[in-house]
Amino acid sequence: MEDYTATGMGARPAPALRRYVESYVGFDLRGLPAGVHCGPPGRMLTAVISLADPLELAAGVDDGSPVTRLGGVAGGLMSRSVAIRHDGRQQGVKVALTPLGARAVYGVPAAELAHRLVPLDDLLGGLGVELAERLRAETTWAARFTALDEVFLRAVRRGAGADRERPVRSEVAEAWRRMIAARGRVQVGAVAAELGWSRRYLTARFRGEVGLTPKSFARVLRFEHAHELATARDPLPWADVADMCGYADQAHLVREWSEFTGRSPTAWRRGEVLLGAG
Repeated sequence: MEDYTATGMGARPAPALRRYVESYVGFDLRGLPAGVHCGPPGRMLTAVISLADPLELAAGVDDGSPVTRLGGVAGGLMSRSVAIRHDGRQQGVKVALTPLGARAVYGVPAAELAHRLVPLDDLLGGLGVELAERLRAETTWAARFTALDEVFLRAVRRGAGADRERPVRSEVAEAWRRMIAARGRVQVGAVAAELGWSRRYLTARFRGEVGLTPKSFARVLRFEHAHELATARDPLPWADVADMCGYADQAHLVREWSEFTGRSPTAWRRGEVLLGAG
């Protein structure tokens, strides 16, 4: 891989937003070979605002999915990686929102965004336009994170009293929390029984709010854990990753990895040009 520079900064949102937004990450990557970055599935909804050229995105990697150019994009929970094409440079801000907070920030349940990439302005309206302009005008990460706080707080307040923050069923929220805590290594039937629901009823309620079934979400969480281990500076052997993340064996991990990324783990590691850039 050619030499490249990678700078960035992470921050937590303002306390009043932390029920809805987990983190902000600013990134500035330069000198990369042109290629395609796999944006992996995970537990959070992701929004990205470019600070330079529009993002070139496709809802699948190496599968012929159409490419969309957007200055700012919001994605729901996914069951496969998003392809982000780049010419060797990427500069922007990434926001991680909780599925249970999508109503408050965007005004829609996370289920409406599942498996989709949506222009951020379609959800935030004029606030989305203002946010992009402010982020591109600022020159420090701290100032950009302040702008994110201010605009997202206004989005939440704008929707207060307009059913945007309608409470999520406590059982759905608790199932989500339990699966997060266990990194997907749970039996859905056991979780349902502990909540006093049938597995079928939990599945229907969870999918209606989050956009994935509990079983699919648990698979995403196991993959997310494996992806974290695989992107560490000293990655473990694949067999160890499989064991730590609850896969039956390495072959099981390979099948799941290929389904989520469109590539085998070995091919992904060889071709993922942003590996270790953060």
